[in-house]
Amino acid sequence: MSQYSISIYIVEDDAFYGAMLQHFLSLNPDFEVKKFSSASMLMEALHEKPDVITLDYSLPDATGIDLLEKIKERSPDTKVIVVSGQNDIQTAIDLLKKGAYDYIIKNENTTDHLWITLQNLREHFVMHKELESLKDEVARKYTFKAIIGNSPAMRKVFALMDKASSSNITVSISGETGTGKELVAKSIHFNSQRKAKAFVAVNVAAIPKDLIESELFGHEKGAFTGAISQRIGKFEEANKGTLFLDEIGELDINLQAKLLRVLQEKEFSRIGSNDIIKTDCRIIVATHKNLLKEVKKGHFREDLYYRILGLPIHLPPL
Repeated sequence: MSQYSISIYIVEDDAFYGAMLQHFLSLNPDFEVKKFSSASMLMEALHEKPDVITLDYSLPDATGIDLLEKIKERSPDTKVIVVSGQNDIQTAIDLLKKGAYDYIIKNENTTDHLWITLQNLREHFVMHKELESLKDEVARKYTFKAIIGNSPAMRKVFALMDKASSSNITVSISGETGTGKELVAKSIHFNSQRKAKAFVAVNVAAIPKDLIESELFGHEKGAFTGAISQRIGKFEEANKGTLFLDEIGELDINLQAKLLRVLQEKEFSRIGSNDIIKTDCRIIVATHKNLLKEVKKGHFREDLYYRILGLPIHLPPL
């Protein structure tokens, strides 16, 4: 078996048909196939949580819908393919509503249909495993241990990062350029409940003033000269994840008001559109400036300052 083999349980009370399916599917070295002739035999082995079950709709000791419900209750991640002699659309719809992955009619094309479905499922499982492996690798890379430092000041930083990771509070990171503010932001994200979603970073200082609004909120085709197609903004891209606004102190004073409204209302519109888009992203900001001094100078809005202050983390100089 390869490292990406999938386990398939065939549930079929017709001994000849079940043996035929088992032989046919076993021709693929990536399919690990077992056969069961009744619902009770399957339920005894369901603790093994197979990847896929091909389920005969008509079994002597259970109906297809009843058994499907029991399977999904005890092994919700298992994909169930119902194989039935009934060419009934309503039955198929009911089974799909109950959680069946596919409904295949027993005819001369059954094995071809089943083979294609299982190949597609295997590719799905492979992609899922590779994605989970990548997520684990990223999480290890951005553990707090990746940030060097054991001084009292850094221990305080780690304690605040740990607090930030276990909550959804806005985080404001301050410190000199080069102290690792983005690394801290990524570490918080990849140790939080949002780690499976996107971490989107925007360096406000690196984007021209007349483009930053489009960068953050997106635009519709034709919204302005040069808008040749629709563009998704960073707030949309970071939905359910984390949006990291680096060098927030460089944000134009006029755009600060719009950012404040978005943070308050959790909704926005793309440039050139009146459609409201809801946003649910965790905000982390960073700056090398003293924002309170910028407020006193009139360069930064006081209401936005207190909105983004959240949990402040100050990084000591290197």
